[in-house]
Amino acid sequence: MTTTATTFTTTAKRAATGSLIGLALGDALGFPTEFSSVPRILEDHGPWREMELPERAIVTDDTQMTLALGRGLRTAMERGRLGPRRMERPVREEFVEWNRSPENNRAPGRTCVTACHLLSVEDRAWQDASQVGSKGCGANMRVAPLGLIPGLTDEERAGAAQLQSALTHGHPTALAASDLTAHAVRLLAQGADPTALVGLLRSYALDNRDVYHERWLGDLWTRSQDPDPVHFVRRGWDECLAILEVLQEAVRTVSPEADPCLATGEGWIAEEALATALLCFLLFPDEPVTALRRAACTAGDSDSIACLAGAFAGAHLGADAWPARWAERIEYRDELLALGALWDA
Repeated sequence: MTTTATTFTTTAKRAATGSLIGLALGDALGFPTEFSSVPRILEDHGPWREMELPERAIVTDDTQMTLALGRGLRTAMERGRLGPRRMERPVREEFVEWNRSPENNRAPGRTCVTACHLLSVEDRAWQDASQVGSKGCGANMRVAPLGLIPGLTDEERAGAAQLQSALTHGHPTALAASDLTAHAVRLLAQGADPTALVGLLRSYALDNRDVYHERWLGDLWTRSQDPDPVHFVRRGWDECLAILEVLQEAVRTVSPEADPCLATGEGWIAEEALATALLCFLLFPDEPVTALRRAACTAGDSDSIACLAGAFAGAHLGADAWPARWAERIEYRDELLALGALWDA
């Protein structure tokens, strides 16, 4: 793996702003449809291609935790280059603060709540708080900031994406899916062709299949039943490679009118959330609002799928992708714009 610093400019299209606003819009659009079947969603909201953002565009823990990660990363990088020790403390503190907040009332995932409670014990190693048996999508629903921050080396971006996952979700598939999600956002922000995206992600997964980021993860692997760290991390990459193969076929064959979850999974787990969100985006790479509507009208974890689809679409098309009448009323708008402006600058 190369460790050369990557410098890219997102200023022209404001990819960071577009991605952050997009993920929040997807989150808010999918919030009312989560836990519903597609027939029930259509009954309650009308044709999926005409779904409207609720008048009160309230988001879920997906956006809240994205902002917590973003604040923690901003604090860490104000102190110097991003590294595991510099990152762990402020991100951990932000996660704990989110867990204690009265605004954490949006059906948060059990893994996040459990891990954040354990992280609140000051002298506990974060590896002892990590839920190594969980690969829920809470790991990668919040990772987009690491695809948007400029100036990171490949090793820093990958290690940080996996560490932020491991603070709560320590399963190797959660780590790999978070790394892949951040990489997808980064590629799209840089201007990658969406039609080449799945192939680029498969190549990245193959290149990293035997890489255990010990500098970032420490001895996390010893909390599992794996005989060594390479065996541990391979489990995650192999599950992600399997779903990417399914996704590659789905992009060619799935009807846009069918529930994407039928092809790539309902998104409750990390690799399925990545694949199904990518499918929604890749079905409509130049129609970001349609991609969000398709993602929100799904039988699975609709808010997380739409959140990730919005992050991908916004990174690809930039801030102007989103209708002003939607973007102007999204919850946490000012904070989303502030982080976007920082990373677009």
